[in-house]
Amino acid sequence: MFNKVRIFSWTLFDFARTAFSVIIITVIYSKYFSNYVTGGKVWLWGLAVSISMIITALLSPPLGAIADASRNRKRFLLVFTSVTVLCTALMFFVEKGDVLLGMMLFIIANIGYEGGAVFYDAFLPNITEKKNFGRVSGYGFAMGYVGALAVLLIVRMILPPSTSPDYIFYVRLSFVVAALFFLVFAVPIFLVVSEPSVPNKIKRDLIKTGIGKSAETLKAIFIEKKHPPVSRFLLSFFLYNDAIITIIAFASIFASKMLKMTDAQIIYFFIIVQSTAIFGAFIFGIIADHIGPKKTITITLIIWLAVIIGAYFDTTILEFYIVGLLAGLSIGSSQSCSRSLMALLTPKEREAEFFGFYDGLFGKSSAVLGPLVYGIVADISNQRFAVLAIGLFFLIGLIILQKVKVPKVDTSKQIAGTA
Repeated sequence: MFNKVRIFSWTLFDFARTAFSVIIITVIYSKYFSNYVTGGKVWLWGLAVSISMIITALLSPPLGAIADASRNRKRFLLVFTSVTVLCTALMFFVEKGDVLLGMMLFIIANIGYEGGAVFYDAFLPNITEKKNFGRVSGYGFAMGYVGALAVLLIVRMILPPSTSPDYIFYVRLSFVVAALFFLVFAVPIFLVVSEPSVPNKIKRDLIKTGIGKSAETLKAIFIEKKHPPVSRFLLSFFLYNDAIITIIAFASIFASKMLKMTDAQIIYFFIIVQSTAIFGAFIFGIIADHIGPKKTITITLIIWLAVIIGAYFDTTILEFYIVGLLAGLSIGSSQSCSRSLMALLTPKEREAEFFGFYDGLFGKSSAVLGPLVYGIVADISNQRFAVLAIGLFFLIGLIILQKVKVPKVDTSKQIAGTA
């Protein structure tokens, strides 16, 4: 049954969890850790992001199997959420020179954040009918953008001028704010949304089954080459999604080091990015319905290349804001259209398996190489050259994408596939 209260409670979790994404990964902690805690060693932040995503990528297949068969999805979600909230709050105690502590807390928190998403997504079929999956999933994405805007505004209000003697204290306090924001707005899903129904028999070797199934899929796609369009697309997706995640992880570090932007200016920048992301997701969704996801992704990747070039050459904060407008237009649309294209390429009888592989193993592991490349290039030369290096990921991904053959379908089937 289409239950508005359950759906709203479910989307509130997306509203809640973006506090970690935007404050810790994107805006505040990434810059604080790289510039203050490590004394400017950008590669250590890249290493922390990569390690957390490698571990999450390895855990995703068995977690997916557990999400499919376990009667304790809510319990698993609670554990992963609690880990993220606790470690985020403990980041308050990370001070200058506490590199190992800062890295460990972030790695564990990010594993909880990414791993919990597996169980959160698994609730979708239980809160609405199949015909509403696309729309309700979209509500979750929209609530995530709204949550990002809300927590950014809250943090902006508590941060004093950067010249204040207590400024670093309030920066650290923002990590506690993010943890509390996540905790408070995550509560409804545990109180209102019921445990999804599953088959009576639950296999005891869930982890072994999950890993084995992923290995079989990997062999079929890349070794036996039974699905050439899928293999080409996954390789393309791996590259450009890696670039997108890297930009998100390093944008505030670039802004502070290269343009000397204050935390307040960076927060305003990401408010602009989040606002245009909502608009971009809506506009490109309409475009994708008319010209198809492959062509739409091509357009967004060209915009991303323009973002890379703009970031390399910009010298003023105003120019960087303009670059942010373009980036915002492309962020959500690139990822949503990628999911639509995967739906068109996936064999009907193996949708769950292929999508688990796409979102789990490839989606998570695609955040490994880019952060390391960016961090190393930035420390060897500077961050402008690091941005250009990430641009190569977009360019190669774009070239490979053009070799993907998309099956011809009529408009009605295409829309059904995207949903």
